[in-house]
Amino acid sequence: MSEVLVATALATLFAMTALWLLSLALRDASIVDIWWGPGFVVVAAVAAQTAATEGSRTAALVALTALWGLRLGIYLLARNAGHGEDPRYQAMRRNWGPRFPWISAVTVFALQGVLQWTVSLPTQIGIAIGGELGLIGWIGVAVVAGGLLFETVGDLQLTRFRRDPANAGRVMAHGLWRYTRHPNYFGDCVAHWGLFLVAFVGTASWLSSIGPIVMTVLLLRVSGVALLERSIGKRRPGYAEYQARTNAFFPGPPKTG
Repeated sequence: MSEVLVATALATLFAMTALWLLSLALRDASIVDIWWGPGFVVVAAVAAQTAATEGSRTAALVALTALWGLRLGIYLLARNAGHGEDPRYQAMRRNWGPRFPWISAVTVFALQGVLQWTVSLPTQIGIAIGGELGLIGWIGVAVVAGGLLFETVGDLQLTRFRRDPANAGRVMAHGLWRYTRHPNYFGDCVAHWGLFLVAFVGTASWLSSIGPIVMTVLLLRVSGVALLERSIGKRRPGYAEYQARTNAFFPGPPKTG
């Protein structure tokens, strides 16, 4: 297992270094966000190549990670195309001035590389162990599929809503967004817990549980729900009312009264 973890760490380091150099040439640190999903696919591929294990567990983890990661990467690439650097990174660039390239190497690219490697622990460990899926593993496959479907539908609904000029400045409160303010984040979280179940085997499961736990904290408290909701109320006049009647993360019926 240690060989797999070292190989994926080196692959992540190489990828993030190359991505950082590309961001300097493009003057756009936003490319790190697009790489989040595909980076997991690279980790899974390197783990599979290094471990050379066989069985349905390895096949399922590689396939499910590829479906999740490539879908997310393609979606973000299409969404961000033509919009330039994300305002978050523009603010960092203004704040740090000439030091931004080196600051971004650590606080943006290196940090995301560490998080990517950590969150992907279930995939790495499950591939290293290999073998056949049991009942828990097949339940995990279903959970990943459900989470992936949920976030995909949520993203598609939001994309269609945003494309309608009549919705400019309005709050998306239809479809899955009627039951949770962040169906994309919820589905994403579910998918990662599903990967943990697919990889669930023996005493190594305690280590792989770090991945979905870290991802859940990120989505709820750091870069997901918490970060977005600090600013979205200022951009969407009706958002306070939407918050009052709609669950922030876990889906549930809209509140009344």
